[in-house]
Amino acid sequence: MLKDDFVVGYRNIENQKYAGASGKHKPDETAVDTTNGAGPHNLQIFVLATDGTILTCLPGYWHAEDLAHEFGLAKQLNAIWVNPELSLADKKAQFAKLQMGHVATHDPGMSKRSHMQGFDLKYEAKKPASDFFYNSRAVNPATGDTPARNVKTVDIVMHERMAAHPFKPYERFDVAQYSDYGKPTYDKHEQYLDASGKIAPGADLASQPMIGNTPKAHPIKTQAKRTGSRVARTTVNHAVRYGIRALMR
Repeated sequence: MLKDDFVVGYRNIENQKYAGASGKHKPDETAVDTTNGAGPHNLQIFVLATDGTILTCLPGYWHAEDLAHEFGLAKQLNAIWVNPELSLADKKAQFAKLQMGHVATHDPGMSKRSHMQGFDLKYEAKKPASDFFYNSRAVNPATGDTPARNVKTVDIVMHERMAAHPFKPYERFDVAQYSDYGKPTYDKHEQYLDASGKIAPGADLASQPMIGNTPKAHPIKTQAKRTGSRVARTTVNHAVRYGIRALMR
């Protein structure tokens, strides 16, 4: 779908004020799935029309199957946006209706994969009126305890938030506000807990220090830059010694 229907690009948000802090991920570590919407401060997946209008935005990481389902909605929204027979008011009304209606198309598996991680949920519970709860008065702010039926999953909140921003230009979208949920920074080891608050299998806590939102705090990246610099110097020295033609063989 990405190859056939979309033009893929990215923007580096390192050092942006809303970019979160995360744990160290080594190049030789195994990649694993996480819950939908985890890491909203580290990654936001925008789907744009060709003129830069936002069709939808998925905060954090998403399961491939669920991502494809949301991209299907984006294609529907794009058809509305480029329809010359609709007024802007009609387009915005249909945008909100489709965003909210899409929640009903999410299967139980997607809903299960979209539960907020336990430590993030406890952080939300301390807010006076978090939109992750159907009834904020049913939340104990001291403990974060609330009935399970009172908690919304990330896929629901995402559509509710998007419905309030119909066809907004990318440059006018408040990313920080949109992706503002869960803890902006994590205490040591919290990124290795699953949704129930238990340590995930295989988590090597002792060797995983906290990494902040600054290039100096990323040893893997810094090491790669140094290695790259050494390669560049070696290449230049080789060219000086043996000539450009030798370098190109």
